Amino acid sequence: MAKDLYEIGRIPPPGVVPPKMFAQVIRPERFGEPKDAFQVEVIDTPSPGPGDVVVLVMAAGINYNNVWAARGLPVDVTKLHARFGEPDDFHIGGSDASGVVWAVGPGVTNVAVGDRVVVHCGQWDADDPVVVAGGDPGFAASYRIWGYETNWGSFAQFARVQAHQCLPKARHLSWEQAAAPTLVGATAYRMLVGWPPHVVQDGDVVLVWGGAGGLGSMAIQIAREMGGKAVAVVSSEDKAEFCLKLGAAGTIDRREFSHWGLPPHWSDAEAYAQWAEGAKAFGKAIWDAIGERRSPRIVFEHPGEETIPTSIFVCETGGMVVICAGTTGYNAVVDLRYLWMRQKRFQGSHFANDEQSAAFNRLVVDGRIDPCLSETFGFEELGAAHQLMAENQHPEGNMAALVGAPSTGLTDLRV
Repeated sequence: MAKDLYEIGRIPPPGVVPPKMFAQVIRPERFGEPKDAFQVEVIDTPSPGPGDVVVLVMAAGINYNNVWAARGLPVDVTKLHARFGEPDDFHIGGSDASGVVWAVGPGVTNVAVGDRVVVHCGQWDADDPVVVAGGDPGFAASYRIWGYETNWGSFAQFARVQAHQCLPKARHLSWEQAAAPTLVGATAYRMLVGWPPHVVQDGDVVLVWGGAGGLGSMAIQIAREMGGKAVAVVSSEDKAEFCLKLGAAGTIDRREFSHWGLPPHWSDAEAYAQWAEGAKAFGKAIWDAIGERRSPRIVFEHPGEETIPTSIFVCETGGMVVICAGTTGYNAVVDLRYLWMRQKRFQGSHFANDEQSAAFNRLVVDGRIDPCLSETFGFEELGAAHQLMAENQHPEGNMAALVGAPSTGLTDLRV
């Protein structure tokens, strides 16, 4: 007999969506450090609307966006929910998931109840003019990140998603492995493939900041699969070894340089020249890493404030610096002389569209991309896991948490 609520790790009968579920919940009155902001609560289970599905979450990936959500900075995410007709007094985060389609709403044809899926985090309105016109949904006003800018993310027993977000789960991966890489992987894929003519080509040098992190570990592998030569920027010998095992052509230890941050004003010739010497030395380190005097055609950026001036300096003539975040800050000084005189491109990039997400997922399904799962947490440990990330104490690669899966290593509902 079906119950109103199932314990974590217990699977309801097929197709039965209980009215209540356990969820890791953030509320505005608890904004602060993740270890305090996340709390397990019993919440009403969402129902699928037109074009929606409800997914039984087996495992959830952990990303930095819900560190921001926990802190209520730079925005209060609960205030975004009302735009989409969602409850605005709480937030269920989680922008990566693996699981099973448990219920479908009207008009859903691409998946069926029982399908084993992973979920990408791009959401948008089907009637958005950009989408209706066949444009990239990433440019649509309704584009948002599920589990951050919307509610009903993967940190709960059931998640409500738009049907187009569902992609086939790789059969050879456990639930926790499958849950880990989609957000960072699809983001990296768009950055390296989505901005022609600056698409990674055979032999291209690609500078990857934070090579041992979630984004960087995916970027190294994507560049490798496309014939590129990734040079990973790291902060330890262990991280350098990790990147080389993924296929990086070389590594650079950023601790060997001290010129980071906003450069001096160009009118202070002496101070600027000193900064430029540091940037030149970093550029030479790239040549040394690959064994030839070639600068990166593509620079894969996400630190932002501390590194953008150097990234634009070392990028080759006609190359591109592409950025998806600002983990060290949002203000960046750009010496425009290097942009116009060397005809370099500074490109913003934000997650991915359906086609790019599916292309990345095919690489995973085909076994060409390692999810780089480094640690798996229990459901009750989600706050602690985000605290590690907030303090930059998390391990290399990606992290995940079990939700519906009763133990690690399971590839399906049964062993």
